[in-house]
Amino acid sequence: MYDFFVAPFVEFSFMQRALAGSLMLSLSSCPVGVFLMLRRMSLAGDAMAHAILPGAAVGFLLYGLEIIPMTVGGLIAGVVVAMGAGAVSRFTVQKEDASMAAFYLISLALGVMIVSLRGSSVDLMHVLFGTVLALNDEALRLIASIAGVTLLTLAVFWRALVAECLDPLFLRSVSRLGTPVHFIFLGLVVLNLVGGFQALGTLLSVGLMMLPAAAARFWTNRVWTMCLLALAIGIASCIAGLLMSYHAALPSGPAIILSAGAAYLFSIVAGPRGALRARIRHHRHRTA
Repeated sequence: MYDFFVAPFVEFSFMQRALAGSLMLSLSSCPVGVFLMLRRMSLAGDAMAHAILPGAAVGFLLYGLEIIPMTVGGLIAGVVVAMGAGAVSRFTVQKEDASMAAFYLISLALGVMIVSLRGSSVDLMHVLFGTVLALNDEALRLIASIAGVTLLTLAVFWRALVAECLDPLFLRSVSRLGTPVHFIFLGLVVLNLVGGFQALGTLLSVGLMMLPAAAARFWTNRVWTMCLLALAIGIASCIAGLLMSYHAALPSGPAIILSAGAAYLFSIVAGPRGALRARIRHHRHRTA
């Protein structure tokens, strides 16, 4: 048991860094994923994950695989796409989901083209899928900073965020925080996607944000409990994915996301609000 579960994290520093980085990502991105899901913006999160690619690609084009330029570029691109899609939906007849899809497709194609101008296929894979086993001190400090900012913001605006998820019109009628909180939340989403990009790449970073949150939805309907459960599922998925990657020589990022996916599928079947329990309750109701 020790050799399988503990030894990899004790004996190898790259596994320790990967574990620390992925756990900090779970700490900040899983609660954000819960609010994203409750707002019915899950696919918008996926779109914004792709939207950061052009900015990260420009940073790569100018400075190579340097964390700070790619992070700043990704953050700027994510904010531009989020604001642009919001402006199109507000001032035209097109809905936000359609404008977000259009922006993310343009961003994805543009980012891949920019990376291809200078980098090799290996560099493109690094940008798209991340390298959680290659996190350095600079990347860990960045992820830790993002986690700190996210948790502080959630603590300060918790009541407003919950109210906007449940009844945004009521929040806007009784408080001026409605619109600012919406944009603050979008900023948190982009910030966490940029942090996840360092470890999981642009294509998989949204997975750690959304899959634990979606799994937690089948176990409870209380927001606070849902956030804690999503965090627990995210942490378990990171540990399981890293162990799977180490022992089976699999890519670490996809292994983490597949572990979270397994937790989601299990929750569908076994959760109190899942398919199996609902079917049992329905059967009991019919026979009663």
